[in-house]
Amino acid sequence: MTKIVIIGAGSAMFARQLITDVLSIDGLEQGEFALVDIDPVRLELSRSLAEKVIQLKQKNWVVHASTERHTALQHADFVINTIEVAGLPNVRFDYEIPLRFGVDQCIGDTIGPGGIFKALRTAPTWLEILRDCEQLCPKALVLNYTNPMSILTQTALNATTMKVVGLCHSVQGTSYELAEHLGVPHKEMQFRLAGLNHNAWFLELRHNNQDLYPLLHQRAKSPEVYEKDPVRFEIMKHLGAFVTESSGHFSEYIPYFRKRSDLLEQYMRSGYKGESGFYANNWIRWRTEHDARVPKMLSGEETIPLERSQEYASNIIEAVLLNRETTIYGNVLNHGYISNLPNGCIEIACVVNQNGLHPQPFGALPEQLAALNRAHMAVNNLVVQAILEQSKQAAKYALMIDPLTAAVCSPKEIDTLFETMWAAQALYLEHYQ
Repeated sequence: MTKIVIIGAGSAMFARQLITDVLSIDGLEQGEFALVDIDPVRLELSRSLAEKVIQLKQKNWVVHASTERHTALQHADFVINTIEVAGLPNVRFDYEIPLRFGVDQCIGDTIGPGGIFKALRTAPTWLEILRDCEQLCPKALVLNYTNPMSILTQTALNATTMKVVGLCHSVQGTSYELAEHLGVPHKEMQFRLAGLNHNAWFLELRHNNQDLYPLLHQRAKSPEVYEKDPVRFEIMKHLGAFVTESSGHFSEYIPYFRKRSDLLEQYMRSGYKGESGFYANNWIRWRTEHDARVPKMLSGEETIPLERSQEYASNIIEAVLLNRETTIYGNVLNHGYISNLPNGCIEIACVVNQNGLHPQPFGALPEQLAALNRAHMAVNNLVVQAILEQSKQAAKYALMIDPLTAAVCSPKEIDTLFETMWAAQALYLEHYQ
């Protein structure tokens, strides 16, 4: 019987969607979900919600829940990682301390000061989970959803023997946005894409064998369309391709837009379009509101959505278990798949079937786009080095070369910024020397 373990399942709404997706697979009628979380209250809500979805889907799956992962991991076929480590006590530090030094973040959880420190906090626990997997379910496929995606996936693949792929929804979400901008049916749009997580590039966009980029450039001249994605349209205009992450989040990866007040005013918009502190100022409220919805779903006061989502986890599970070959965009190590990027974690097309995950060779990116990707791969490599060597100094070097931080601060200022964040989060950084 298939066993799927979800680590960090106390995030009930996301766990519910992953479970709903699996239960939507035709022909996969029975199995076991093993839910794990360190918060017993949130875990119990997730368990109850999972059982409710199974009932509504009329499938023969069972649910077990535990705060102790060792029992849950035994004989697992798939392990889905959705952990959050010390986010609540540090989300303000991740945003407010860099802001004192002029480093303005919108999301701040995958790159820059916030992303680097989130990686440092999360990685030791992530590696402990993977070490347990090596002992308890060595043949399992590990699906990582936890950010920083590139850093944590690269850490796992460099330091453990587990088969791991990092999964995001930025490719799916952006492809639907592009289809809307272009006025073409999404299922009829073809694209060719490669790069890094949140920094992958739509190199080709086609419909009925016609290049859609001239039309996209034309549509971007319309204020109504441009306002939906100012940063991404600017990058497309000047560097030649549309990128996979939202304008606000992507603006943190590049040195162009968030370094002066006049540029912030010109290019940033509310919410995911660039709002300062959007994640830090709203995440705790979002989490509270999501938790409050679970009892309403269980009581019937709120309808439980039963539609399958765009998340890749269930597509992978269906392809492996039922040999229904599919293509997803996954985060994997670059074994020459993108020829002009170095070793590290990249995001490319992967064919999945009963024999597992098969990254597809892409070739070379346009040099200007590869150069942006290389800058972040260097940051990621230093953070991975910091994690594996328990090196505070390597982590500081990573922040020194972060493109946005370096565009705003001098080396001396970055040193002070780093040490200030380190002091504020020291309780959660005892792994490092």
